[in-house]
Amino acid sequence: MTLDGQQPEAIAAAVDALAAGRLVGLPTETVYGLAADAGKDSAVRAIFAAKGRPADHPLIVHVASADGVAAFAAEVPPFAQRLIDAFWPGPLTLILPRRPGVADAAAGGHATIGLRCPSHPVAHALLSAAAARGIAGLAAPSANRFGRISPTTAAHVAAEFGAELLVLDGGACAVGIESTIIDCTRGAPVLLRPGQLPRARIEQVAGTRMLSKEELSAPDPQAPGTLSAHYAPRAKLRLMNARELRTALELLGAEAKNIAVWARTPLHSESRQLVLRRMPDDADAAAQQLFAVLRGFDEAQVKLIWVEAVPDDGAWDGVRDRLARAAASA
Repeated sequence: MTLDGQQPEAIAAAVDALAAGRLVGLPTETVYGLAADAGKDSAVRAIFAAKGRPADHPLIVHVASADGVAAFAAEVPPFAQRLIDAFWPGPLTLILPRRPGVADAAAGGHATIGLRCPSHPVAHALLSAAAARGIAGLAAPSANRFGRISPTTAAHVAAEFGAELLVLDGGACAVGIESTIIDCTRGAPVLLRPGQLPRARIEQVAGTRMLSKEELSAPDPQAPGTLSAHYAPRAKLRLMNARELRTALELLGAEAKNIAVWARTPLHSESRQLVLRRMPDDADAAAQQLFAVLRGFDEAQVKLIWVEAVPDDGAWDGVRDRLARAAASA
């Protein structure tokens, strides 16, 4: 059942469902989430079951404001607090030491917890109403089957889980890729997953250089959305440069079929059976379209997806990361 998330009665119905231990489809500015009361382990386990997600792979907990951090985190380092002050509400998840005995299932049994405060008005309304009912936060991974393409519309969520799931419709997600994830348990910020936020801006606010996972002397903690293969369409996805794309299309000519192409470079094909989509030149616009484009290619039942490799600069880090993981799943 999909409800208009801007209506107070829809928010009330969603809070009732959460309080009863049921799941809710939740819009955020990044992607839609599959939400449950983070403090109710039985409800959180239903998320893992619905997604087919390993129970030791932690979930992000969403809170209504920075005040909600204290319910889940044992401590907040000063640089992490600066990041909260600068970027919340927004597309930033922080990995923090977890309070013992709190949100065990959501944390996948780990000693850390991922926390985020989304900026989407429907998410904020639901989180605030839930908090008023004693629900401190919502565990909400992306509302898709584990490893598949993340949803950016309410229709995507309904297609994944059916009409029995209550979904709040908040329109198409403005960001379109998942939040930046920063581990704050190592004494310095460690980038676990890039998103929309610029690295330089994060480092400026934190007051220190941000480390990469490769620089860690010990294994990085398990965190949401950091598998090497993820965000996979049903079709096999291959990354190619513009020259490789042109050559491949010229060789196939009118015989090209069951292939979809997403590229910034203007391309031509003699085949009427080729699905050709133009990738935006702007990184934020490309991120906003990415998952919807891949879902559209799956709906077209293509067998191969060819995507032009994105520019090698920081603005494209989030898109590059998602495409690389999607290609690794092939």
